[in-house]
Amino acid sequence: MSEQLTLNLPAATRTDLDEDRSGFVTTVLSSRRLLVLVFMFLIFAAASKPIKDPDFYWHLKTGQYLLETRTIPSTDMFSWIKFGSEWVTHEWLSEVIMYSVFRWLGYGGLIVLFAGIVTASFKIVYGRYKEVVGHPYIAGFVLLLGAAATMPTWGVRPQMFSMLLASVFVFVLGEYYRNRRTKMIWWLIPLTILWVNLHAGFAMGLALIGFTIVSLIVDAVLLREEPFAVTWRRVRTLVILLITCGAAVSINPSGTRMYSYPLETLRSQAMMQYIQEWKSPNFHELMWQPLALFFLLTLAVLALSHKRIRPGELLVLLVMALATLRSSRNVPFFVLIAIPIVAESLWSWVVSQSWGWRFNVAEKREFGRGSLVKLILNIALLLLTPLAVVGFAIGYRITNQPFAEAETYPVAAVDFLAKERLPQPIYNEYGWGGYLIWRLYPEYRVSMDGRADVYGDDLIEESLAVHDGEPQWRQYLKKHDVRTVLVKPEVPLASLLRDDVAWQKVFEDPQSVVFVRR
Repeated sequence: MSEQLTLNLPAATRTDLDEDRSGFVTTVLSSRRLLVLVFMFLIFAAASKPIKDPDFYWHLKTGQYLLETRTIPSTDMFSWIKFGSEWVTHEWLSEVIMYSVFRWLGYGGLIVLFAGIVTASFKIVYGRYKEVVGHPYIAGFVLLLGAAATMPTWGVRPQMFSMLLASVFVFVLGEYYRNRRTKMIWWLIPLTILWVNLHAGFAMGLALIGFTIVSLIVDAVLLREEPFAVTWRRVRTLVILLITCGAAVSINPSGTRMYSYPLETLRSQAMMQYIQEWKSPNFHELMWQPLALFFLLTLAVLALSHKRIRPGELLVLLVMALATLRSSRNVPFFVLIAIPIVAESLWSWVVSQSWGWRFNVAEKREFGRGSLVKLILNIALLLLTPLAVVGFAIGYRITNQPFAEAETYPVAAVDFLAKERLPQPIYNEYGWGGYLIWRLYPEYRVSMDGRADVYGDDLIEESLAVHDGEPQWRQYLKKHDVRTVLVKPEVPLASLLRDDVAWQKVFEDPQSVVFVRR
């Protein structure tokens, strides 16, 4: 019947849809190809969420300062308590990009840009295994679960540039590890220079090169698949790459200071204890349940699959799993490494089952009017509908950004403070420091903000003790001659100040309360 219908079609139609299936028509006629596109649309829609990161606003103000003054600060200028102290502005290029986009396209432009960065990261990692995993249901399931596992780390923040560049490193080094496209590794040198100016996560790039070296050596020792001289030539190339990339790290405004900076942040006990993203993932929280499922899936497929993971890959996977359990900041790096391994192992298990042949059957080709109907349905259901969902999601998030800001930050209190010109210095909530910098600098400086490396463990501990109403709170406020306090209404310090005759409440709403020394 389909053959008869094809013969009854005009010649031009038969040629367009049947004989010359290339480019756009070929892609749209393939439901499987479009499913991959749908997966990317879903990730993009999920990543385009309102901006709530407490560090966002001081990044934005820093970007504005950089562009307006054309200088990169090396000392603190935003706080009164650490004014003039060292500040390693390691995210300066990210901040320039963020403010430039904001200046021209507003919050919406930033939401779209960073959703695109997240999506691109997973598109790159998908390229690691798309030729091995033969069905988009399997490939997409692992990809989407991996993406969901990293969702708590997403946002309009410089860390997303680290996620993107880590995905590139994983792809390029993975190709080298499998002895394919070996010349690509030299592109990692300029990417290292870019990375070190975008975010201090560049250290993960160097670690990934080191992991690949160790993996090759471990495989050579345990598997003995090739002469060690061959392995050594490959290892030697990576050693040269690692040394070169290590030297390239110094090409940044802080110079050689960047070699020690990542290690200092890792040693900070206050950051590990009080900053959420430095803590271990809390699997009691709903947002971390996809990561728990991803861990379980990884264990299950490695145990069941006939495709055995190589010893070097297993070692890296275990090291990154440990790093992830120690700190949620490492979740994206673990997932980017694990997705290809999990997808290939799951595919190997599926096709080995008696029912697995259904996933290994080539996609049916339609001809004649059938192909025309499929073309129309695919465009409507797998192209236009996901695009509409993405458009709605972006529009909704952009429209609700002011409400998200009002729910998260003391908008009315800051308006009141600026209007009434309340006295300085100010003591403020740690998570509000960045917002105050954006709204009030240079007229006001903050007591604390998200740049934990600037303040140091002792000062963070002292400030949080005051916030929690511990006995030293009066001494702290007196020692630093604090004149105004801006905190949440329910915190212990607010309760203490309400009962203290030396302080007067001058503003309060459900979000915040302001006290001024009498």
